Amino acid sequence: TDSGSDSEDSSLSDSELQEAFARGALKPGLNVVLEERPKRRNDTDGLKQCLAEFRQQLAWVERLDVTLGPVADPVSQSASTSDAVDPENDFQREMSFYRQAQAAVLEALPRLRKLQVPTRRPDDYFAEMAKSDQQMQKIRQKLKSKQEAMERSEKAKQLRAMRKYGKKVQVEILQRRQKEKKNMLNAVKKYQKGLSDKLDFLDEEQTSSQGNKKGSASQRTKKGPNAKRRYKNQKFGFGGKKKGSKWNTKESFNDVSSFQSKVAHNKGPGKGRKGGKKALNKRPGKRARQKMKNRAR
Repeated sequence: TDSGSDSEDSSLSDSELQEAFARGALKPGLNVVLEERPKRRNDTDGLKQCLAEFRQQLAWVERLDVTLGPVADPVSQSASTSDAVDPENDFQREMSFYRQAQAAVLEALPRLRKLQVPTRRPDDYFAEMAKSDQQMQKIRQKLKSKQEAMERSEKAKQLRAMRKYGKKVQVEILQRRQKEKKNMLNAVKKYQKGLSDKLDFLDEEQTSSQGNKKGSASQRTKKGPNAKRRYKNQKFGFGGKKKGSKWNTKESFNDVSSFQSKVAHNKGPGKGRKGGKKALNKRPGKRARQKMKNRAR
């Protein structure tokens, strides 16, 4: 089979494979003919010649190249070499880079000052931005939209919290009212059954109602009746004693000037016919008044 031939071909040596390829026994597409790799050679003279061609003999201020080792470690007071730094240790590696850059700065900065080369950016320095104004405007719009979305989300979160708190307070108030009502009904039942002779629950109800009215803006700060009650008192009077107002007194008993015998003994006009006890000016009944209204219509 093909798989068997492939396994046999793979187990052959290089010389046998070359002979089979020369005979045409190997199928096309299964093998790739590789060209002979060029031999490597170390042409030192050629490399030096190329280096001399592109090397430019320029002043140091034009090149600004500094090649130094790392600065001395202030802890160990010795310059750490590349052999002492473990490349797998990220901290040591980064610190060696940092100290090497620090040494280059300490070497280059005095030379630049000696050559009167400014090393600090002037106050009126203007550099063109790498990004265009249109791109920065898009970034601003995106940041603004994100900020507005965050503000809306925060506001909605606060509203949900406030709504949740308000619902919780409302439930607590309803529960407290139901509890007070239940206690009051129980106290009333006990009083009705004679199990208790105290009426303290009425005082508690009155004090609780007064406590609820304290927070209202319409609470009266002055003592005495309100304007409506004062107006009615002025119009109708203060009433006075009602019970026993028609009882006789000593003065009314002795005063007989207003006594009318005809009225007292039902001897007025029309008293002789049937139903004579009915008063002359007695108001008609409700049905009679309704019939009179219907006739008038």
